[in-house]
Amino acid sequence: MGSHDRERLRDLSTRLVRLHRLLLDRERGLYEDRHGAIPSRELFGLVLNDEQFAWLRSLSMLIAQIDEVVDADEAIAPETMRSAFREAHRLLKSGEPGEFRDRYHAALQDSPDIVMAHADVSRVLRSASDPPAPAL
Repeated sequence: MGSHDRERLRDLSTRLVRLHRLLLDRERGLYEDRHGAIPSRELFGLVLNDEQFAWLRSLSMLIAQIDEVVDADEAIAPETMRSAFREAHRLLKSGEPGEFRDRYHAALQDSPDIVMAHADVSRVLRSASDPPAPAL
């Protein structure tokens, strides 16, 4: 796989990071509504250890896995590329029952910014499933 594929994965990661940041900001606001303000230096510990943030960890891990592939010196195998896009689609669009789906759908209902970030990720996921253009 060439630099084009690496750029497609980097683009997916960038869009997922933006979505993740918006989801994290929303979740932080919900947490602070119940527990009071938290200093930024404590947020990382909460994200890693508090159950309220647990649902975001699957998205965090997906982003980390994509970034690891993008930053590696090795060529990207076609299955690795497909797997990253499939996993992003499964997580954000499949509707599989579970805490992530329920909390994600609530966030989509609550925030136009999250809806726009979701649409932004959807565009790159859709382009990955489009058949390649015929060679001229």
